[in-house]
Amino acid sequence: MRVTKLVLSYDGTDFCGWQRQPDKRTVQGVIEKALAKLCGKRIAVAGAGRTDAGVHAQGQVASFEAALRLQGDALRRALNALLPGDVRILSAGSAPPGFHARRSARSKVYRYRILNSPRISPFLLRYVLHWPGPLDLERMADGAERFKREADFSAFSSNRLLYPVRRVRRSEIQKRGSQIIFTIEADGFLRYMVRTIVGTLIEAGRGKVEPRAIEDLFAGRKRTLKSPTAPARGLCLVKVVY
Repeated sequence: MRVTKLVLSYDGTDFCGWQRQPDKRTVQGVIEKALAKLCGKRIAVAGAGRTDAGVHAQGQVASFEAALRLQGDALRRALNALLPGDVRILSAGSAPPGFHARRSARSKVYRYRILNSPRISPFLLRYVLHWPGPLDLERMADGAERFKREADFSAFSSNRLLYPVRRVRRSEIQKRGSQIIFTIEADGFLRYMVRTIVGTLIEAGRGKVEPRAIEDLFAGRKRTLKSPTAPARGLCLVKVVY
């Protein structure tokens, strides 16, 4: 038995998220199905981030423990031959004993893309939020900076059960052509946390929420209409840091 680490990417549009669900197409489900074909039995796969339905990944990490004959590049090729085209294994290799894709992670980096333009190409439609109206970049950047902290993020998630304190190491807005790109790195994320932060920043960019009002939202520790959830299609798990 040895621990194997996979780095993978996927288009999340046609998946019901990462986590295995009965009778639903999930990323974890199709990977476990491919592994079962290779070794003749079910192997449980852990993911670094449990991305929601419609969320994409460039650098998701998964791990599992099994006695497999194939290793490294041979395993990568074999899995890709069995997986659907919207999931690709980028690398496969041995990991130290005790390695776990989620529990061993130090931080995760997500990116959300907004196309701020009157028109959108059909080739971008699945991967960005199209926003044709005006957005104030300075207000959004001011708001983004206020999320860089260790705090209770209950006001920016649908969390009901988990300990709500998270440490955000990086939170910034950049403009690249007609795209507004929000990048955030944290030690962990609550459910819908990134998409709710993006929704809040869009409200700031529209002039509906003052950036300084984000402090009041943190203090209130409850979801409000000032923090809507942005659509999943603009969000991508970029990297997992170990």
